[in-house]
Amino acid sequence: MKLVVAVVQDQDSNSLSTELMKNNFRATKLASTGGFLKSGNTTFLIGTEDARVDKALEVINDSCRSREQMVAPVSPMGGNADSYIPYPVEVEVGGATVFVLPIEQFHQF
Repeated sequence: MKLVVAVVQDQDSNSLSTELMKNNFRATKLASTGGFLKSGNTTFLIGTEDARVDKALEVINDSCRSREQMVAPVSPMGGNADSYIPYPVEVEVGGATVFVLPIEQFHQF
């Protein structure tokens, strides 16, 4: 048994949730916030048998796409302004960060 933890951008959350259900994966969705851009993410907790991990990863990969986005930087508060960029920059966002963890026990009450 494995626990697949997938952190995805909010824009990909609904499509991933739909595809997980279509492929008979149960998942718990948690609202989360990214540290770099301070933007909304969704974290999915997916428990599955070892043999179905590759299918879960395939569904995640197909549902979560990276994209370019313009971001207006926040000015530093009391920090060093030497590296501050005063104009919007294009950054890559989206995709998924996925962890696959072994599960010693699983109980459903």
